[in-house]
Amino acid sequence: MTRRRWFWFLLLNVLVSATVTGLILFFYDRSLRVDCLPAAPVPTPAASPVTADLDILSVVGAGTVSSEIVVIRNNGAESLLLTGWTLRDGEGSIFTFPLFSLPAGATVRIHTAAGTDSASDLYWGRSAPVWQAGEPSALYDPGGTARAFYRVP
Repeated sequence: MTRRRWFWFLLLNVLVSATVTGLILFFYDRSLRVDCLPAAPVPTPAASPVTADLDILSVVGAGTVSSEIVVIRNNGAESLLLTGWTLRDGEGSIFTFPLFSLPAGATVRIHTAAGTDSASDLYWGRSAPVWQAGEPSALYDPGGTARAFYRVP
């Protein structure tokens, strides 16, 4: 190959590599960006106080419906009525809390699979997994205000 051909070959290679790298970075950034989902207001019997202090501690077993669990903790000093609150993923799946009160300092586990609700475990009743690695999750109060965020590892 002559020098002139090498030059054009290398220039084309640099341009293709830069374009592919740019596209990968663009789509990677777009797919992992955390944006709050707009929430439609849900009427509830009694709204929780504005000072709710909740954390999404973890999302365990992402991708396997039988083992997917979201753990939420009430960090506040008072019991919190979660009726009408929603847990959402980045693709629009929504779990709406039934009549449920979370005591101060307590945790609740939301299972993706079907089961029988208890004082510490709630069941979504889904037959397919909801959570994926890198996906955002958010907890919204009945007024549509995002109260906690977590990105699935």
